[in-house]
Amino acid sequence: MNKIKMIAFDLDGTLLTTDKKLTGYTIEVLKRAIDKRIEIVPATGRPLAGVPEEFFTFPGIRYIVCSNGARIVSAENKETLEARLLPFEAAEDILAIFKEYDTIRDIFYDGQGYTEEERLPEIERYFSTPAMIEYIRRSRTPVKDIDEMFFREHRAPDKVQAIFSSLREREEALERIRKLECEPSCALKNNIEVNAAGVHKGTALLCLGERLGIRREEIMAFGDGMNDVKMLKTAGTGVAVANAVSEVKAAADAKAPSNDEEGVAAFIDSQVLGREGRRKC
Repeated sequence: MNKIKMIAFDLDGTLLTTDKKLTGYTIEVLKRAIDKRIEIVPATGRPLAGVPEEFFTFPGIRYIVCSNGARIVSAENKETLEARLLPFEAAEDILAIFKEYDTIRDIFYDGQGYTEEERLPEIERYFSTPAMIEYIRRSRTPVKDIDEMFFREHRAPDKVQAIFSSLREREEALERIRKLECEPSCALKNNIEVNAAGVHKGTALLCLGERLGIRREEIMAFGDGMNDVKMLKTAGTGVAVANAVSEVKAAADAKAPSNDEEGVAAFIDSQVLGREGRRKC
């Protein structure tokens, strides 16, 4: 394994436990990696406003990749250092496709998520886990009419997303969207999130690495969902947690224990820091 100078990780389903917690052991390992001058980078599909505040106050974390690579932000002041936005015309076509199905549609501007107000009372139809329901309610700004807002803003968003009630409809919509000039991905089994063509977590990490003088071979990345596949393929070392979907495991160079077993911390502890951690990898 090459000397690792940057470690990136997805949050939901990867670093965080199922109930969205950052454990004490994980905090300890991340701090020790930072002490070794390794750049620690959360790389999430969440918008800037949805990233837990503890990552902005974590000593030594300097950068955060959010909205699936649409934004690289400074953890110190939340300023955007790099933004790669979804063109307005592409977003218009995608939102129109989403509208044909039973979905909750989200649009993201400047690191903030906006969702359809009338859908929020029905959110349990789209999500089964209390932690995810709470996250959506907490991190979205409700608007009366997504389409009206979109045309009023008339500018490129970070990304757009839809949560589907039907997996069959999601697959049908995904096939249609793949024919457009964009970068679709799926962090959840029933969602589609869409970025600008060629924009994903992996491209953001390469961009950040170029800023910092860190080569691709010196980057390690952890993930679990479909929106992590390209990140794992792009990084010098891609690691799938045990609860990852099969496509992520196929893209990975190595496997770590699950998110609920503190797998990211265990792998870093033993394979990067060279210490006998609390878990065997």
